[in-house]
Amino acid sequence: MVSFTRFWGPGLAGALVALGALNGCQPRREAVDLLVTNATVYTVDSTFSKAQAFAVKDGKFVAVGTAADLQGRYQAAQTVDAGGQFIYPGFYDAHCHFYRYALGLQAADLVGATSWAETVGRLARHRQQQPNAAWLTGRGWDQNDWPGQRFPTKDTLDQLFPNVPVLIARVDGHAAVANQKALDLAGITAATPISGGVIGRDARGRLTGLLVDNAVQLVAAKIPEPSPAEAARLLLQGQQKCLAVGLTSLADAGLDKANIDQLAALQRAGQLHLRLYAMLNPTPANKAYYLPRGPYFSDDLTISSFKVYADGALGSRGAALLAPYTDRPKETGFLLQNPDYYRNLAKELAATKFQMNTHAIGDSSNRLLLDIYGAALHGQPDRRWRIEHAQVVSPTDVAKFGQYHIVPSVQPTHATSDMYWAGERLGARRLKTAYAYQALRKQYGQVALGSDFPVEDINPLYGFHAAVARQDAKNFPTGGFQMENALSRPDALRGMTTWAAHAGFEEKRKGQIKPGMLADFVVLKTDLLRAPNEQLHDTKVQQTWIGGKQVFAIKN
Repeated sequence: MVSFTRFWGPGLAGALVALGALNGCQPRREAVDLLVTNATVYTVDSTFSKAQAFAVKDGKFVAVGTAADLQGRYQAAQTVDAGGQFIYPGFYDAHCHFYRYALGLQAADLVGATSWAETVGRLARHRQQQPNAAWLTGRGWDQNDWPGQRFPTKDTLDQLFPNVPVLIARVDGHAAVANQKALDLAGITAATPISGGVIGRDARGRLTGLLVDNAVQLVAAKIPEPSPAEAARLLLQGQQKCLAVGLTSLADAGLDKANIDQLAALQRAGQLHLRLYAMLNPTPANKAYYLPRGPYFSDDLTISSFKVYADGALGSRGAALLAPYTDRPKETGFLLQNPDYYRNLAKELAATKFQMNTHAIGDSSNRLLLDIYGAALHGQPDRRWRIEHAQVVSPTDVAKFGQYHIVPSVQPTHATSDMYWAGERLGARRLKTAYAYQALRKQYGQVALGSDFPVEDINPLYGFHAAVARQDAKNFPTGGFQMENALSRPDALRGMTTWAAHAGFEEKRKGQIKPGMLADFVVLKTDLLRAPNEQLHDTKVQQTWIGGKQVFAIKN
């Protein structure tokens, strides 16, 4: 064998050996699916750290750090230069009604109507667009935005639409107006009994068409469901609207097995990209099916809770209060069920691993449910039972969120939507301790943030703005509404990412940009942690990614 030294000479041979050794020491870069660089990445991890880049493989983050480090370690099938933009974990709406919102896209949009006449006009135009529909439906009116703030009656609906049943829901979904045709189909007369609701009657005992809480369902139950194909079309249409505002996960508050099966089928088909935390309606059929099987967890779908309604809404005076409404001294609102119903259900669920998530608006319903939770859980520290809304909580009851380890699941835009008239319902003393998100956060250590859409707009950045600035879309009021209960910007971001995930036992999979987490993220031009308050509300999502795949990009 001829030696390298004899053939090439000692100098060149040594250089070649050194070069070979150097090449042999170069580490092979690991193959990944995606490498994102040149960004300000808010990881929302335990230290709220920032990074410049991250790598994704098989739908999960595998590394987060500097661009130089990651480019040296990984070979990516796709590389994205973020152009210096800001990246956050995918936004998570911790309380919404996605299924109902999507199917409602075929109904008349009555949001923002400034009078009953405008509401009826929108309804008439909608009827012209759908002349053959079996029902005429709409959603979003709010009498608090009208002159006089009086609830509407059915008279105009009877005149304009005598031959088609009409049901139009208030913005909160807890009140509606039906025409006589719809009331007849539901078999409602002036003598129809109702518990946990109101069937409106005038001074002479005649039906007004106004329905509140449980009374609404008497008519709504008569509206035919859309075909599976039509429902799928509407669900995918609703998804596109969610993706456009950066939503990657949703907690859908109140579903039946058939709804969940349809949503899951769309996920399996690769059509529905949104990840869902499905709250079950506590029907006998749902309990019979799900309770023996226990909670279900996958990357796309979580089924671990039951959604319960304790009372109605403040705007329709259905919220259960400890003392009468300031503007209706003879009314205190009402529970939707007998107190024993909630006690028995809590005892039943406490013996399982399911969460109990209860809609409670008024201070009376909040007190009742907090005490029922405490008695049923017997000090279990990590059951993550939730109070949804926790809107008006007596100061003496706030500490129970910490004492009983109850998750406050709140919607910041409720505060800025209600602030114009909530004082009329509650009076100054009760208003001062309502929408108390900071006080609730201090008790449990976290708050899960949502929107309650379609009650509010689906845009989570509206909620972020409302949480930190306590202002409406026009940045009113100057200085913010009851700023002592505003959230810090880091906490507001946690509330719509990792804390929302925690509220559904999903924090080990979602809500942070760190290795092992699902690669859901959004790209913005705005630094949510530093931008002036007046810029927050109108911030636009540039891109939305789920599982390392782009599912939305703004058209510039």
